Amino acid sequence: MNKFASRPLGRTGLRLSTLGLGAAALAGLYDRVDGATAAATLQAAWDEDLRFIDTAPFYGYTRSERRVGAFLEGRRRAAYLLSTKVGRLMVHDHGVQCGSDGWADPLPFRPVYDYSHAGVMRSFEDSLLRLGVQRIDILLVHDIGRLTHGEQHAVHWRALTEGGGFRALEELRSQGLVRAIGLGVNEWEVAQEALAAAPLDCVLLAGRYTLLEQGALPFLDRCAAAGVGVIIGGPFNSGLLAGQAKYNYGSVPPEVMARARSLAAACAEFEVPLEAAALAFPLAHPAVASVLVGMRSPEQVRANAGWVRRPLPAELWPALRARGLVHPDAPLPTGSFKEG
Repeated sequence: MNKFASRPLGRTGLRLSTLGLGAAALAGLYDRVDGATAAATLQAAWDEDLRFIDTAPFYGYTRSERRVGAFLEGRRRAAYLLSTKVGRLMVHDHGVQCGSDGWADPLPFRPVYDYSHAGVMRSFEDSLLRLGVQRIDILLVHDIGRLTHGEQHAVHWRALTEGGGFRALEELRSQGLVRAIGLGVNEWEVAQEALAAAPLDCVLLAGRYTLLEQGALPFLDRCAAAGVGVIIGGPFNSGLLAGQAKYNYGSVPPEVMARARSLAAACAEFEVPLEAAALAFPLAHPAVASVLVGMRSPEQVRANAGWVRRPLPAELWPALRARGLVHPDAPLPTGSFKEG
């Protein structure tokens, strides 16, 4: 019997474990993770029945895909679901320095943005080689949007929409090489634009619908109505809701820290770990199939798995709402998660 329930990802026919493993941390995000620890972390996730793994070429400059691929070698392909991303090509470069883009121990490559048809196809083929698989379950356009690209956003958006990037995703899906296509982003606004521009199946949205902030609620409601699946990444907002002084991959603004402390105090009144509440909250929304957490050790895997399984008092959620700590229209959990 599986330890975790699964939920449908929109109308794709895929079912994801409600807790997924984000493999960016295994590639050395902020701090180095050695190969043995990465392998042990993946094994711990497998033992806990976390069979949804998300990676990307950008993570550790190909290190994440290589480590995930090595771990999955020889395992029955139908036993897990795998997502990776396109939008950056990794070009060999011996001049890469530690600390580049937050990676403590990157491999000697550098990312070059390419959202065109040719770029998407090449990125996909390169990922197949690194992962050692013949198909990808979920292929996501990585970090398109103004938050990442600023004044260059229009250039990259044209490559995606007019230069054939979206068309490449559709072709891969129609050929059965990919089972679902979507975006992996940190801003819901560009995801909304993308859903109007292409027949996408899902969105991996990081940090924008969490216990800390729910500005993306109207977007999630539209996804639920349209049958578009949502995967919530960054449920701890870069670690702030898990005891770390980071928010959006950087320092924490005072007003955000004050809100996080208020949430922690309210949870403590009900003897609920803040982390458990942070993982449970997004799963209450009907569009959400899975919460994706970056984990860098077996201990973190077991801790997150325990928090997700922990029954939470139903009284917690209306108390948070009454104090203005969650959006008045946000769906609230009814207890521990159940299979959808």
